[in-house]
Amino acid sequence: MKKTVIIIIQLTFFALGLLAQESPYFTRDFPPEEFAARRAMVYDAIGSSAFALVQGAPSPAGYVRFRQSNEFYYLCGVETPHAYLLLDGSQRRATLYLPHRNEARERAEGKSLSPEEATLVKQMTGIDAVYGVDLLSEHLARSARSLTSSTLFTPFSPAEGLAVSRDLALRKIGDAVADPFDGEPSREGRFIQLLQIRFPQFQMRDLTPTLDNLRLIKSPREIELLKKSTQVAGMALIECMKSTRPGIMEYELDAVAKYVYYRNGAQGEAYYSLIASGPNAMIGHYNAGRRQMMDGEMLLMDFGPDYGYYMSDLTRVWPVNGTFSRAQRSLYDFYVGCYRAILHAIRPGFTAQVVLQEAVRVMDGLLPRTTFANAAHENGARRFVDRFRESAKQPRTSLGHWVGMSTHDVGLDHGPLRAGMVFTIEPSLLVPEENINIRCEDMIVITDQKAEILSDFLPLDAGAIENLIRDGGMLQKYPRAK
Repeated sequence: MKKTVIIIIQLTFFALGLLAQESPYFTRDFPPEEFAARRAMVYDAIGSSAFALVQGAPSPAGYVRFRQSNEFYYLCGVETPHAYLLLDGSQRRATLYLPHRNEARERAEGKSLSPEEATLVKQMTGIDAVYGVDLLSEHLARSARSLTSSTLFTPFSPAEGLAVSRDLALRKIGDAVADPFDGEPSREGRFIQLLQIRFPQFQMRDLTPTLDNLRLIKSPREIELLKKSTQVAGMALIECMKSTRPGIMEYELDAVAKYVYYRNGAQGEAYYSLIASGPNAMIGHYNAGRRQMMDGEMLLMDFGPDYGYYMSDLTRVWPVNGTFSRAQRSLYDFYVGCYRAILHAIRPGFTAQVVLQEAVRVMDGLLPRTTFANAAHENGARRFVDRFRESAKQPRTSLGHWVGMSTHDVGLDHGPLRAGMVFTIEPSLLVPEENINIRCEDMIVITDQKAEILSDFLPLDAGAIENLIRDGGMLQKYPRAK
């Protein structure tokens, strides 16, 4: 009897869950028309005698929420594991292939898009046709017999997933290949190999450059998501500044930031938190978070959320005890002057080289006007300016890195800055003799008229940072468990 009651209760909860979610989820951040416009640009790029096939992300391992790959989401917004998107350049027609409905899983986890509701899926997504994934091979075989379409584009580069940029995705593949007891090929490599074996009629081409070029220029809706992501990241940094005190652990600030992220609707982290106190700041991507912060040290924090598939990347440096020493203040103020010189020189129509040439002239004026605490600080400052002087001589130099659906976003462009480009600058002033790394970072979007600093609400001046820390934050209100 007791077992029967438990089963009835469980079934009731499953039924209530299905009633609460009347239809499968589809993103509210973009309308179907925006995805259709992106696909139209792919059709233009591949031409009328080619197909493009994009493989979605697989089911995740473990009890984690599914996150679609950036490449697949960018073209259709569909967040279903093991989905495929076929784009026919000759008919300019998009076909979505989905796993068949799994009712038991839906009762446990909620409804997802499936070919059993093809009419609804087409209405929600704007896709032209929807089929089960089991029909993809049959349809590709028919297409391979076509006399007019013999080219099949698919991304050759590794897909970007949760907290993944292409640089680290490539590193993962390299590490696996170097391991004699692993050697696992990339998922993309295996997919391409299967397509070549099964459909040798197709000439395989790389879709990656096309998608990278499209993603380099952000649409107004993309920029709005980047603004929200930046706002949330800045709020987290401010709360972490307020909470910093000697004796706290680096991981405690990680917890503070994540609370702010999830409280504001982020779906995850853009990358692991870089919370580096004292000597840890000399390690560029230190992420262990295990050190106790000490009085008199500086803290570097570099962290951002994944908000609706769009990242932010912000960095600030501040004193653990809340007050810059005279030596720290002099060096930090010099850095901020140089940093602002770069920000103020960024304009639409300027190349990175022109921006740095203008900024270096300002930096050269700051050097003789600054009194440094010691020779190590002065030498570090001069090395800092000299690095920019050398960069300003290079026509293909860069200011920082692109940001968008990945923290280190895709796109190759060394020409003049154009509206819709989004990037960060993050110069480091290093004094290795004292384990000092001063690095700040802000999100910048280029408009038709100017460079807009999305994170300009985040304190940068030493005095403003000190005032924030005096207020106290979450860690002072909610002490550790004993």
